[in-house]
Amino acid sequence: MRGETNRGESFWRRLARRRSLMQLASTLALNSYATQGTTRGIPCPALNCYACPAAAFACPIGAIQHLIGRRQVPLYVLGVIGLVGALVGRASCGWFCPFGWFQELMYKLPTPKLRLTNRFNWTRYVVLATLVIAVPLVTREPWFCKLCPTGSLQAGIPVVALDPLIRDAIGACYWIKMGILGIFLAWMSVTRRPFCRWVCPLGALWSPLNPVSSWRLQVDQESCIRCHRCQQVCPVDIAVYQDPNAGACIRCLKCMGVCPVNCISVNSLGWSVEASRSGDPGIP
Repeated sequence: MRGETNRGESFWRRLARRRSLMQLASTLALNSYATQGTTRGIPCPALNCYACPAAAFACPIGAIQHLIGRRQVPLYVLGVIGLVGALVGRASCGWFCPFGWFQELMYKLPTPKLRLTNRFNWTRYVVLATLVIAVPLVTREPWFCKLCPTGSLQAGIPVVALDPLIRDAIGACYWIKMGILGIFLAWMSVTRRPFCRWVCPLGALWSPLNPVSSWRLQVDQESCIRCHRCQQVCPVDIAVYQDPNAGACIRCLKCMGVCPVNCISVNSLGWSVEASRSGDPGIP
């Protein structure tokens, strides 16, 4: 039995160390271009702009806005989002989202850092209710897509750079989008994952599923010494012992590698394994 637990511990540590590689692989897969003919209509398990020239899947938030603007209920898209959330909660944000990975890379820049708590992270629900649902319903226009910094980075810049006709036609809306992107670029270089924590509507849809998903975190409260090492490495600044299945948690598993008393565990479909410190507090 102990041998099985050790193998489980080793698996989760190895997986956490390779998360950046999985994020790279996901970014390439979601923007593989070659599969567009067969996969473009499938909602991707991440926020990935449909207008990106290489995008191989549909942006779920863009699809929701499009259908709401046509006065249709996006049952298929919500079903896919719900299935992913029921299985892994917000793990897609931590393992598969290209823009989430980009934010982590930006935070590694040698700039002064600003720590912000998650006290006001309910704002992502406001964005979901207004820009993704209410405004498209009234205007029949996908206004979140028009302002989304993910779209600006993945589609706005490359499309304008590649097509001179579009470049000649850009107007004020384009420069507003670039301004929003610039604000987020500066913000994500000083604060951990600000878009994920306060703005992302896809994260808002997955957040309520964290406590009930098949893949959850557990903390042995009797063993925990409240050292806050988990919070120090957390990309979304969570003290895991306070709420191991908080809506902001992206399941990156960094906390497992730094816990000095091995009190954090993963519970997946009834299989629970305890964490073990890897000896490297900076698991990538």
